[in-house]
Amino acid sequence: MQQENVRALAATILKRLLDGSGSLSFHLARHKEHKDYSLLQEICFGSCRSYYALEFLVDELLDKPVKKKDGDIKCLLIVGIYQLKELSIPDHAVLNETVSATQELNKTWAKALVNAILRNYLRQKESLGKSIETAPDNIQHSFPDWLLQRLNSVWPGQLKDILAGSNQRPPMTLRVNQDKTSRADLIESLAENHIKANAGELAKTAIYLDKPKTVTEIPGFQQGLLSVQDEASQLAVELLRLQSGHRVLDACAAPGGKTCHMLESECSLTRLVAVDLVPDRVERIRENLSRLSLQAVLHCADILDRDSWWDRELFDRILVDAPCSATGVIRRHPDIKLLRSKQEIQKLVLLQGQILETLWPCLEKNGLLLYATCSLLPEENDQQIERFLQSTDSAKYEGIAADWGVECRYGRQLLTGACEGPDGFFYSLLRKS
Repeated sequence: MQQENVRALAATILKRLLDGSGSLSFHLARHKEHKDYSLLQEICFGSCRSYYALEFLVDELLDKPVKKKDGDIKCLLIVGIYQLKELSIPDHAVLNETVSATQELNKTWAKALVNAILRNYLRQKESLGKSIETAPDNIQHSFPDWLLQRLNSVWPGQLKDILAGSNQRPPMTLRVNQDKTSRADLIESLAENHIKANAGELAKTAIYLDKPKTVTEIPGFQQGLLSVQDEASQLAVELLRLQSGHRVLDACAAPGGKTCHMLESECSLTRLVAVDLVPDRVERIRENLSRLSLQAVLHCADILDRDSWWDRELFDRILVDAPCSATGVIRRHPDIKLLRSKQEIQKLVLLQGQILETLWPCLEKNGLLLYATCSLLPEENDQQIERFLQSTDSAKYEGIAADWGVECRYGRQLLTGACEGPDGFFYSLLRKS
């Protein structure tokens, strides 16, 4: 039975994330029909974004720790304090609804506790704010300590901007379909519909909206004039140097943004093959292709199992948008702070190496492979490419002639920073000699 109280539902979702059960997008997708879905989304995203600071406040207010079996009550307290601290909902409404949520959680014994903690927070708000200012760095920036330390070790000069950028709400970025309209014409059309937008500085197809909107309500979306895609992700197609007649592989392709962008930019490709492991995600690619009136060969398969998707015809271009820590897109997926661990990074690094080794034989001589991640960690990026080049004689680093991001030995790294800017992303271009 679906929980009606949005605070109870938010606490339940937060508890599941902390237990390692699914992602925030997975859980929210199951409740799209909830009458208070927008509020649910706001509370969940905000509680994840500020989790470590909110947990610190809860611990400061509790006389003794909440028992492990009552983790949902601690999550409810976090949800409650987030609302009081960040949202414009009247305090009395937050208190009433959050206390009432204990009933849906079958923890009526906690009513008095939740009421007392939230009221104490309101009384001590100013002094608690000062406590955060003198707390350890990971509390001040609301980041897992292991990740903060790792980022500090590799990007010390940029750490402050990375943390601030990761804690901001992300911009809404569109990709114009240049096969159907121009960026200037689309921006003008949006303005005529009272939607203020600006051209991106890095990708020729990127447009930033001043305020996010439901994508289906944006004029031109249903007609295939635009798609939602971050500017960093849009750079892939420019780097691939596609030409008429090319055979192209998009590995780990879902949700299909780059697949569609490639077809929009070079409609006379001989063949574009898109592979992804998860059926629901492959269906997303199919839906995007259909809306944009594009065609590709889709395979729901494990990219490591070449026999399940490859017809033995070599590809002129391969895009490897590798599974990664996603540390460059925390502003879009703040639950990454709760879900990632050192151990998981090690597993991802191993998987990325396996994908490169599996796909390299599929590339035509003199062909290009573009390796991409939305990670900020060098072990997934520059160091990953270095290992591959050392073990693969036919692989040569092509170099990327661009002035965006930070130049690395074997690629370019965009770092999460300004609110109106691209996500954190890494690109490396390899040629088969």
